[in-house]
Amino acid sequence: MPIIPSRFRPPPLLGGGHVQTILAALLPRRVALDYRRERRELPDGDFLDLDWARAGHGRLAILSHGLEGCSANTCIRGMAAALNAAGWDALAWNFRGCGGEANRLPRFYHSGETGDLAAVIGYAAPEYERIALIGFSLGGNVILKYLGEAPPHPAVAAGVAISAPVDIAAGSRVLDEQWANLIYLRRFIKPLVAKVRAKALQFPREIDVAGAGAIRTFAEFDNRYTAPLHGFRDARDYWARSSARQYLPRITLPTLILNARNDPFLPPECFPFAEAHLNSALFLETPASGGHVGFLDFVRGLEPWSERRVVEFLASPG
Repeated sequence: MPIIPSRFRPPPLLGGGHVQTILAALLPRRVALDYRRERRELPDGDFLDLDWARAGHGRLAILSHGLEGCSANTCIRGMAAALNAAGWDALAWNFRGCGGEANRLPRFYHSGETGDLAAVIGYAAPEYERIALIGFSLGGNVILKYLGEAPPHPAVAAGVAISAPVDIAAGSRVLDEQWANLIYLRRFIKPLVAKVRAKALQFPREIDVAGAGAIRTFAEFDNRYTAPLHGFRDARDYWARSSARQYLPRITLPTLILNARNDPFLPPECFPFAEAHLNSALFLETPASGGHVGFLDFVRGLEPWSERRVVEFLASPG
């Protein structure tokens, strides 16, 4: 029954969920890391931009970012640098349309898109004897779904999901309906609507943006754009089919889910205690504090505790 007691302890007065979330996003941390970008063409005519942080190691960590994130996010760069120092090469891939250039097709990315991740793994695998998958927030849901929906690539040996909304419907509701989360909701909806408007300039017949500026919730955005652009009936269908929680019982590789209990983005449905109790490969760690992709303890300056925890888990899963 791998429910793991957590050793994360924030400083006094800095343990609140909103405090941890906002400080991690705003504090100016510098990470010494040089990426080498590579563009990978996809069979459907689109492309992915991959950012490599190679250190000459025989094992690789593939990093998946969160909603409207990219490989330049501090949490991604920091994790890549920590893994390099621990004996891993790192590959931070940008979801479609997130690498600084619009992708070529009307579609872009979503919470359940595992085909692109599989393509990245297949491309990188011939060079490495062992691959770990690490995902943040939306990217955490993606890697968990990948690990459970079908047998993963033979080179994949472990996974870590940080602040993962494994029940997307519940996670969307908590952001849409709780007034305390309004600042986060607006921060996400604004760039998503801007991305759709830019996409409509490429594909005016496929995408109608009339009234898009009135969208205020994920339910509205996913109903109008995410679902139809990616082959789902509506937002409910998209959320149901893309949520990773239903796939957790089928995960067979050592996998850590690190979700803080005071994460303002995560409702109770995103803490899969029952699944972890029944699956010896699934390790669930739920510290009382940490916020959303926060986990700041200031033991090593602005380096989050989660980086040290991931390195520790990959060295000895469990």
